[in-house]
This record gives sequence, structure tokens and C-alpha cells, in this order.
Amino acid sequence: MFFYKFKEILLRFFPLILLYFLSFNSFEILKNHPNLIIFSFNLPVIIIYFYVLKLPHALGHGHIFTAGIINDIVVGIPLGISSLSYLILALVTSYIRNVTIREKMSAEWFTFVPALFFSNFISYIIINNFSNLSIYYIELLQNSFFTFLFFPIFYYFFNILSKLTPKD
Repeated sequence: MFFYKFKEILLRFFPLILLYFLSFNSFEILKNHPNLIIFSFNLPVIIIYFYVLKLPHALGHGHIFTAGIINDIVVGIPLGISSLSYLILALVTSYIRNVTIREKMSAEWFTFVPALFFSNFISYIIINNFSNLSIYYIELLQNSFFTFLFFPIFYYFFNILSKLTPKD
């Protein structure tokens, strides 16, 4: 009985646990591997997009903002850049969820492009205008491309997990 309850709680809070874990560790998948320097993607963006699109009750905007603040502190960039970027992503995703008639993975994959674009655009504008940090456009473009490319893999994985999650 205890393990069943533990599994139920773990599945219910999986998106929050994963989002905070990635914010505290602030690693971009495979970025620090010596042979795969150009290969990195932003998993928190995929998590936020999927769960705001499919299960909006799983991630609240307060948690998204807090995860962004934690990410900013760990990475060492000015406070609020990731938070604002994540919240813009959640806002665009909420709009996409409200105007979508049919749910298809291919349509959601291609609507991920404008959400990712606006999120990165806000980060770029804030960093460029309000800090002395330098941005490497090629790294930003590569990160965005691989984030877009790996979206379907994580979409199916998160979709399976969301079906296992107990409903209220």
C-alpha cells in the first residue's frame, strides 16, 4: 500500500520534480560532453511546453517562475531572464492550447516553433539591452534546433507518463 501511494505521488508531481531538478542542476543535456560540443537542448522548455499544453494543472505559473529564478541563480545570469522567458513560453503555450481544435503531435510540434522563438527572443532582448553578457548566436540557434528536434521524443515519453498519472 505504501509503495502504491508513493508511486501515485511521484507520478503526480513528476513534472515539478523534474523541472526543479533541472533548474538546480542547470545542465543542458550533453553540452559538456567533449565529443558533442554542438549538441545541446533545453529540456525545461520542452517540459513547460508539454505540461502547459496537455496538463495545465500540473505546472503552475508560480512554479515556472520560481524554477526560472533558481536557474538564473545557478547559471549566474541576471535574475528574471529565465523566469520571464519561461513565463512567455507558458503564455504562448496557453494561447496555443486555447485556439487548438484538434490535438495532433505534428501540429503541436510545429506550434512549438513560435513558442520557442518568442521565449528565446525575450531572453535575447533582455540580455542584449540590460546586461553585459555576450550571446553566441550559433549556440542559441543550435540549442533551439536540437530542442525542436528532440521535442517528439519527450512528447511521447511525457504522454505515456501523463496517462499513468492518477486523475482527480
